[in-house]
Amino acid sequence: MKQALLVFIGGGFGSTLRYLISKNLNPLFQNFFLGTFTVNIVGCLLMGLLLGLSARERILSENQLLLLATGFCGGFTTFSSFALEKHAFLKADQYLNFSFYLFSSIAMGIAAITIGIWLSKQF
Repeated sequence: MKQALLVFIGGGFGSTLRYLISKNLNPLFQNFFLGTFTVNIVGCLLMGLLLGLSARERILSENQLLLLATGFCGGFTTFSSFALEKHAFLKADQYLNFSFYLFSSIAMGIAAITIGIWLSKQF
């Protein structure tokens, strides 16, 4: 039960921060969801750092990883908003924006995880 509570608390903080960032950044560009893109890439970077540091140094306990990685990063990043925004592009026949956002999000997300793990080895 304690572990579920840690995920719940971390997820609540992550979701709230995602909402605030998306609310402020998404309106900046008409054809690009900058807020969702930003939280997903930053979340991937943070996940890579957390997992890399934990694997290398064992500085985070299982409960801390549940709170920060599963809870916070899981709540902070969002696949459902990502999918909804792709649907909006398709519905508006914006195939170029759809393709760019889809592939850049995937590529940047994988790159951010990789960079996060690499950075964790530099400390």
